Amino acid sequence: MADEVILLDFWPSPFGMRARIALAEKGIKYEYRDEDLENKSRFLLQVNPVHKKIPVLIDNGKPICESLIIVQYIDEVWKDKCLLMPSDPYKRAQARFWADFVDNKLYHCGRRVWFSKAEDKEEACKELIECLKLLEGELGNKPYFGGETLGFIDVALVPFNSWFCSYETCENFSIEPHCPKIVAWAKRCMEKESVSKSFPDHQMVCDLALQWKKKLGFE
Repeated sequence: MADEVILLDFWPSPFGMRARIALAEKGIKYEYRDEDLENKSRFLLQVNPVHKKIPVLIDNGKPICESLIIVQYIDEVWKDKCLLMPSDPYKRAQARFWADFVDNKLYHCGRRVWFSKAEDKEEACKELIECLKLLEGELGNKPYFGGETLGFIDVALVPFNSWFCSYETCENFSIEPHCPKIVAWAKRCMEKESVSKSFPDHQMVCDLALQWKKKLGFE
């Protein structure tokens, strides 16, 4: 029986994009199932009964939840392909640290930019830039966080570029003047087919975010 790989996802999710990029980098064929998060499928609730969230990767009937765990699983299971995690234990620990920083700091700063009242917007933008400057320091002069090739931190961070691009269109706020290295890095990543084909349409992301802002009273 051929391997069966299924990804439960939601098309604009940066967390789901991580799994898509990792699978594409490894050349893994899989079945993509887009979820309606306002009417979650019974299957999603069955395979992720704890958090009830996407993404979920199902590998031959075995569900794996949480995006960073999924990316590490993909890297370990299909290790005969290109590796995303460094082989050195210290560098692996550092990669996990910065990926955790993206989830626990950068993500929430980005949400503040989108969903802040006008009087709080400037402070939210400032905090986001401070986070990105820390990431620029970690990137240094390397083409990718992983060095010469796309790595774990790159996969963790680059999906948020789909939202960063929307700030300029919908929020009149540009990251490039403040963090040119991060913008150049994101453009470099987007030249890779595994990344560009995993991204949703920029305008669709912007339109969806504007709908959410209106619904939540942040127009």
